[in-house]
Amino acid sequence: MSKTLVVAEKPSVGRDIARSLKCVGKGDGFLYSDAYIVSWAIGHLVTLCEPDDYDKSYKTWRDGVLPIIPGTFRLKAIASVKSQLNALKKLFNAEEVSDIICATDSGREGELIFRYIYEYFKCKKAVRRLWISSMTDEAIKEGFANLTPGSDYDNLYQSAKCRSEADWLVGINATRAYTLRFKALLSIGRVQTPTLALIAARQAEINNFVVKDYWEVRAEFSYGISDERYAAKWFDKETGKDRFFDKDSAKAVADKVAGQTGAVETVETERKNQPPGLLYDLTELQRDCNKKFGYSASLTLDIAQSLYEKRKLITYPRSDSRYIGPDALPSIQKAFRNMEKTGYGEFVGNLPEQPVYRRVVDKSKVTDHHAIIPTDKAIRLDALSSGERNVYDLVARKTISVYMPYYVYDSTKIVTTVRGEHFLTRGKIIVSPGWTALYAADKDGGADKSEEAVLPSVSQGDAVSVFKSSAVKKKTAPPKPYTEATLLSAMENAGREIDDEELRERMKNSGLGTPATRAAIIERIIKVGYVRRAGKTLLPTEKGEKLVAIVPDEIKSPVTTGKWEKGLYSIALGTMSSERFMNSINRYVVFLVDNARASLADIKFAEERRRKKAPAGQTPSGQTPSRRRRRITQ
Repeated sequence: MSKTLVVAEKPSVGRDIARSLKCVGKGDGFLYSDAYIVSWAIGHLVTLCEPDDYDKSYKTWRDGVLPIIPGTFRLKAIASVKSQLNALKKLFNAEEVSDIICATDSGREGELIFRYIYEYFKCKKAVRRLWISSMTDEAIKEGFANLTPGSDYDNLYQSAKCRSEADWLVGINATRAYTLRFKALLSIGRVQTPTLALIAARQAEINNFVVKDYWEVRAEFSYGISDERYAAKWFDKETGKDRFFDKDSAKAVADKVAGQTGAVETVETERKNQPPGLLYDLTELQRDCNKKFGYSASLTLDIAQSLYEKRKLITYPRSDSRYIGPDALPSIQKAFRNMEKTGYGEFVGNLPEQPVYRRVVDKSKVTDHHAIIPTDKAIRLDALSSGERNVYDLVARKTISVYMPYYVYDSTKIVTTVRGEHFLTRGKIIVSPGWTALYAADKDGGADKSEEAVLPSVSQGDAVSVFKSSAVKKKTAPPKPYTEATLLSAMENAGREIDDEELRERMKNSGLGTPATRAAIIERIIKVGYVRRAGKTLLPTEKGEKLVAIVPDEIKSPVTTGKWEKGLYSIALGTMSSERFMNSINRYVVFLVDNARASLADIKFAEERRRKKAPAGQTPSGQTPSRRRRRITQ
């Protein structure tokens, strides 16, 4: 009897799928039933060959052989996981296996993991694709009921293949070229280098910042028979400026109004309705975890992956979408019913069937996966680690919030005039907390508190007296160093400030890296000694600053890698050929090598201790390609 081979990305996922398919028989690296054999990779089992696999002379780093551009890229087994690859080889070639289901993660890298194995084995058997966003039994069963031909994902594979080969070309050639030119091991990549450049540029701003003194004029007014008081700050009604850079001018205004009478010129109140934020994609979840709990982007991803794979409490975490389609709504309602028995009961008991904030339901904005939301699996919060509870809590509250009413408040602006000088008081009064009730324990209540103040009960034309006035000295502050939260934002939005309007429009939804890779990039530039952590902040090292100084703008500009991601996305859509993309990469590699050779930069790098020879399967910088720690060349 013929069987279908199902290939998952890792053992834990394979076991979940096997359980759903009732595969109880056990073999060497697989589970089986009468109809199915379920096996798995362990992340990447196959990787691109190293330069010396093409030509032994490439093992020695020499300038004369650069650039190294293979005519056709070849694949090789990763030595540390070769036993599982051999187990899969037997299954792929087994006569009883009639067809194969690709059940690796539903995304670009998951597609690459399976296709590289399939290509390495030179397999010709028919392939179908399992594409799911949740690891619950119900989601797996639904996915198997809706399998699609593997060929439907050929463009996605071409995109992943181009990403892999382009990163190899740039990383191998640029790393060797600059290492040889400057006699120091310099890891260079199309995402890690511009990310480093962001951190170095911010530090340069801080280093070059000149602190200046400035003064604000503050006044306290008294009004009414009870001699009530309120505070205000001077501003120029014509220009909007609210500070002085010379003390005498500020003091002159303070003295001018001291002890004088004035009047309330205007009282403007505007009712505002603030909707909840969009649902979480991975980057936004990493930002909030860094801000609230101090978690690194990498740690947040690990925790989210555990909640997805092991606990099955959230949907696929490596998502770059903050929207859901209408088909996700029934599952959310089931999740809410499970939540009623937990600490969320007071919020989910009477929620509507449809989100109040309908903008999150937009199928056209759902990419490979919808936003990260809770699954409908029963919850036991006491069984979770503290990290899992924290991350789950953020996802749960964010999802609940879009079903709750808007946060409503009255924003008031009072302008008071004294002897021709204008003073501004802002404040707001909460009309209805709405969704912010979910975050009542947070310092900011989940909403913008920038205008909050105790508002005086005054009306236009009311007389006031200046109880006191003063010129308050302050200092300008330099930009703040990046934290992981702010760096993730900078990576996501990189390139959007460029002047070229057409290019800026094309770079929307690109930036530096992808939600799935940004955490690894941050860890990478720390590991190679370009960046160090100082508490929550990220600071460039001397080596990192020197590297940014010697490489050309093209490799450190977010515009370049933004174009790459846009091109890769176009390949996935089928609107750009892989040949066209790779031809442009080859030209870029030649440029980088020539630039390194011609560099006149007189910069010396500190001598580093020699590293031990890298084991087989590693790049020259010592990183084994894997699902979680991808090749250095990014």
